[in-house]
Parts: sequence; C-alpha cells; structure tokens
Amino acid sequence: MTHSFVDIADIKNGVVILKNRALRAVLEVSSINFELKSQDEQKAIIYAFQNFLNSLDFPIQIVVQSRKLDIKQYLSELEELKAGQDNELLNIQTTEYIEFIRGLVDMANIMTKNFYISIPFSSFEAKRDTFLQKMKTALKPPKKVKFTEKAFNRYREQLWQRVEHVAGGLSGMSLKVSPLSTEELLELFYKLYNP
Repeated sequence: MTHSFVDIADIKNGVVILKNRALRAVLEVSSINFELKSQDEQKAIIYAFQNFLNSLDFPIQIVVQSRKLDIKQYLSELEELKAGQDNELLNIQTTEYIEFIRGLVDMANIMTKNFYISIPFSSFEAKRDTFLQKMKTALKPPKKVKFTEKAFNRYREQLWQRVEHVAGGLSGMSLKVSPLSTEELLELFYKLYNP
C-alpha cells in the first residue's frame, strides 16, 4: 500500500527509474566552508557557481539532508575501550570524555548534512512522439515500467552525459562529486522514507 505513494519503480545500474518512465541520477557532493575562504576566493566560487548554473540546459535539484548526529556506535566503542582499560587514571579520563561527548551532542544538537544533486532525464526527450502521444503517456503512465535493455542503455548514456557535465562544473569549484551506486541509492531512499 505505502509503495503506491513512492514514485520509484526501480533502481538499476546506479539509475533511479520513476513510474512515469523518467530517469534520475543522484550525485553526492562534498561541502566547502565558505566563511573560511578569503573574499577573493568567495567571489571566485560565486562566479564559478554562476557560470555552472548558466551552462545547464536541463533542470537539476539540489537536496540538503540534515540529520541529528548519531554517535551511539562511537560511544559504545569508547565504553569497550574503558572496560578494557587497566590504568585507573585513563579509565577516569575515558569516563569523563564519554560524558563530555554525550553532553555536547545533547546540548548543541549537532547535525550532519549531506548534499545531493538529482539529475533528470526523461525518455520522452529521446522519443520522437507527437505532442498528443507525449501528453497521453504523461497523464496516464503505464502500470509497469519496462524498457528494453537497448533503450535503457541509450537513455542511461544520455543521462550520464548530463552527470559528467554537472560533475565537471562542480569539480571546478573544488567540490568532490560522486554518483551514487545502486546500493547507495537504495540506502539513501530507505533512510529518506524510514527516518
């Protein structure tokens, strides 16, 4: 029942296939601390981003995901280290450090931020259908999304041209860009729909 509200039909070869037959690639993008840059560096980054946006002839979606920092694993590792500690002074310091970290995270509400760019490609762009055929397909998408292997590979190649263009533009601003694999996409959407 719930899956009927999710627009994703399939995830294959690092590509999200939507129910309306559109494809999406998702790039994970690193961040930069803009405030720590000099004024000249800030201006250069702004101009590079402006040039990047002006170079696009297709839409992109920029997504920022904020989550409260989960340090349970780190704290349990510290507890294990403390339990194996023979030196009483180090044991006390480890206990104080654990309490400090717990208090800091609780008090400061520390968040992790992940940045993603979604790049679309619609199979409608590749087809030579008439306007009425495109509207009919858009208004009443087929129940089961099926591509031939040849068509999927052709559409994926066209999508990947866009991915390379976006990655190249962002890399020019000293950002690290990596397309998400099928497993990473599954994990991302699982976490989005099951916070």
